[in-house]
Amino acid sequence: MTTWRNWGGNQTAEVDRTLSPGSLEEVVGLVTQAAADGRRLKAVGSSHSFTAIAAPVQDQVRLDRLTGVIDVDQDRGRVRVLAGTPLYELNPTLDRLGLAMPNLGDIDRQTIVGATSTGTHGTGAGLQGLAASIVGLTLVTGDGSTMRIDERENADLLPAARLGLGALGIVTDVTLQLVPAFRLHAVERPEPLAAVLERVHELADENRHFELYWFPHTDRTLTKRNNVVDALHPGRPLPRWREELDDHLLSNVLFEGINRVVTWRPSLAPRVNQVSSRALSAREFTDASYRVFCTQRTVRFTESEYAVPRASVVPVLEALRAWVDSSGENLPFPVEVRFAAADDLWLSTAYARDNAYVAVHQYHRMDGSRYFAAFEAIVAEHGGRPHWGKVHTLGADRLRELYPRFDDFVAVRDRLDPNRTFSNPYLDRVLGA
Repeated sequence: MTTWRNWGGNQTAEVDRTLSPGSLEEVVGLVTQAAADGRRLKAVGSSHSFTAIAAPVQDQVRLDRLTGVIDVDQDRGRVRVLAGTPLYELNPTLDRLGLAMPNLGDIDRQTIVGATSTGTHGTGAGLQGLAASIVGLTLVTGDGSTMRIDERENADLLPAARLGLGALGIVTDVTLQLVPAFRLHAVERPEPLAAVLERVHELADENRHFELYWFPHTDRTLTKRNNVVDALHPGRPLPRWREELDDHLLSNVLFEGINRVVTWRPSLAPRVNQVSSRALSAREFTDASYRVFCTQRTVRFTESEYAVPRASVVPVLEALRAWVDSSGENLPFPVEVRFAAADDLWLSTAYARDNAYVAVHQYHRMDGSRYFAAFEAIVAEHGGRPHWGKVHTLGADRLRELYPRFDDFVAVRDRLDPNRTFSNPYLDRVLGA
């Protein structure tokens, strides 16, 4: 028996066996045997979720050997990718093929199916989350059967299976609808919070990708605007020394040290944030889309993120700021705000709704429970839907109210995994046992 631990360190579980299949046939064999023996299997990607969505009950299935692009359709801009492929390998591979994901999150440590199964979304008011790019997938269901789900076969299951929480079976590969590779011109600069909130919807609409980071205990933000440019645009990537300074030494090495100091003396957090927010300098660069989207993050933290209707983003941030100012909590991490367009995936946080996403973080050595509880209470007033892979306390009764197709998804789960081979306590909580 071994112990599984997620990246943030806030979730652990005991693992009876760790299984590493290297083919679809091996996955089928593992699931068939587990079903016969009445054992539970839980597939895991890079363990980057802050919930226990991937926590095993008995056996853990690692998909590290199922990696790589296995088919390319250049005419339609589609690739078929094995489920365990990490984004940091997939993105440069796609670039070499002249293709790209339409949107990405801000880290690339996840596997493609780990990211899509939990609802990773990136930012862009006119763009949908990553799972919306899936046009087909191969699923091994609870009895070991193999099912192809795409526009021609079992198409009625696509809205459930593209973002399936790992509850319907083990996805062994996905077919992605991509776009031609593109470059982004990035403009990052500090701005006052009040000025940004006054124009936040305009900023979200006039930029292909817009996000902001607000530093608690201050009135300062860092804004990021990323827009597509053509081949003639003169912009260049960040110089190597600037990338090393900003994204490694300052954002990771120094920030880790700051958080360790704040852990020792929490009352320093407001002063540290004041200094950090005012020390930020503007920068501007142009690079391949995936290199602009994704940044390196080595400072460990826990995170809670909720999607709220776009119209609610300013009231939510104002309420959160009021709570921070009156709570006495010490919060060294910035609050992140992003945007995404509505989609038709049944358990997507953006189902039939344009959203703003508000994410709060706490250093992994500090207790974030009071902060997260207050945040959850604020977004509850606005119909907030929790990111499936980030800290939240909601259960099936409340989630049924938030998702119009919730019962339809549960019916698919009952059909594909009636004996709950792929379940665990988290899925039982959010979907019902």
